[in-house]
Amino acid sequence: MNNEGATGLRARFPRLWNWISLAGAVTIAASIFAAGLLFLVDAFGKGSNPYVGVLTYLVAPVFTFLGLGLMVLGVLLRRREVKVHGESIPLVIDLSRPRDRRILGYFVTGSALFLVVTAVGSYHSYHFTESTVFCGQVCHTVMEPEMVTYQHSPHARVACVQCHIGPGAEWYVKAKLSGLYQVYATLFDKFPRPIPTPISNLRPARDTCEQCHWPEKFSGDMVRTYTHFLSDETNTEYSVRLLLKVGGASPRLGRAEGIHWHVSKDHKVEYLATDEKRLKIPWVRLTNPDGTVVEYRAPDFTAPVNPAEIRVMDCMDCHNRPAHIYKKPNEAVDLALAFGHIDRTLPSVRSNATYLITQPYTNVATALAAIAAGMRARYPDTPRVNPAIAALQDIYRNNFFPAMKATWRDYPEHIGHKDWPGCVRCHDDNHPSTDGRRNIGFKDCHTCHEILAQGAGEELNRLTPGGQEFKHPVEDWDPAFACHDCHSGGP
Repeated sequence: MNNEGATGLRARFPRLWNWISLAGAVTIAASIFAAGLLFLVDAFGKGSNPYVGVLTYLVAPVFTFLGLGLMVLGVLLRRREVKVHGESIPLVIDLSRPRDRRILGYFVTGSALFLVVTAVGSYHSYHFTESTVFCGQVCHTVMEPEMVTYQHSPHARVACVQCHIGPGAEWYVKAKLSGLYQVYATLFDKFPRPIPTPISNLRPARDTCEQCHWPEKFSGDMVRTYTHFLSDETNTEYSVRLLLKVGGASPRLGRAEGIHWHVSKDHKVEYLATDEKRLKIPWVRLTNPDGTVVEYRAPDFTAPVNPAEIRVMDCMDCHNRPAHIYKKPNEAVDLALAFGHIDRTLPSVRSNATYLITQPYTNVATALAAIAAGMRARYPDTPRVNPAIAALQDIYRNNFFPAMKATWRDYPEHIGHKDWPGCVRCHDDNHPSTDGRRNIGFKDCHTCHEILAQGAGEELNRLTPGGQEFKHPVEDWDPAFACHDCHSGGP
């Protein structure tokens, strides 16, 4: 700028610039400003967000290139004007001219508003990308199974980023790379169906879960009643009332006991899994408080142990589905029968209902129609079937996702041992110690739980201190089998 006396304050720009070129320059400045602001907010925030990388490194550059495009467009239009009129007069803003003052006022006001909107929008975009709505609903088809099962889990009020990302510089970088790849995979349809559980790249429980929970808390014993129905004509009820020895690893009490003994600080449990889903564990090592080490090895596992593949046991090795819980079909139907949503007087309704919801349907609409038609065909001319249809359709919508090929079968649950190996991955009487003096037991059920009562009605009120032996409701069962050898969660 320069002051040229009577002509007032003037600004001279490059010969081929015009107002469009200036708008492009402002857009570039705003995009750089937004990218810098997002980077600073994310870098100095209390947590990390993988999708801020999408805004910083993908969205902001789009506006940078848009600004460059406007600048090029302005130059081209200016060159055309020069060719048509045969002149090359540079853009001059002369504040002594009312028209220039008016245009400059509009331009400065618009640019200021644009920068303010960019700053506010960047900040709110940052917080939006942290929200559950963004994680679960922006890519609706891809994340629908995770979003729906999350909403019905005990962690439905915990933000996704608190478990999947957490604090720390190392995971900050990993989150950025992961977020960028997820956008690429979604845009170009490169994602698997179903989405696999992030077992190998999930943060240790001590960095995420234990920010709210802690194994040292002594929980003692808990009583739980598990209500089931048999797949016979009368839908016979058979419940089990268990005393779960959760225990704890309390330094204050000076002892570790119960189920949570496995993750106490005094007892270090390590293991080696030979499959991606950690269903097969042939090698276990226990380090006792006095420093003695005991190794347990399945007889058919003779391979050398790779130290890089050894994992220290933590909460996630049992609680591996804490926030995306697929209800197993027979348990979901049992729950609906127990709550009266399905009339248990309908003959064989438990087996018929489980069969219908587990058929391979191509989409949700087809499944809901087939469930309704199947139930009405089996129970014609009775209005009692209508609540059952509604309950089964609700079970299907919340646990089956044909578009992503996701059902309970794809996500093993390691708690317990009824439908998946769970505890029996190690406690199978097939992990003798290398010194031959001990084994990780299978039949000693009283270590972790005791059956206080079993059956139905008054039988559940007749509690037995010290526990009862399990009575299988079906007589022709073989006690040599583990539960999951027969039970699968489905028909």
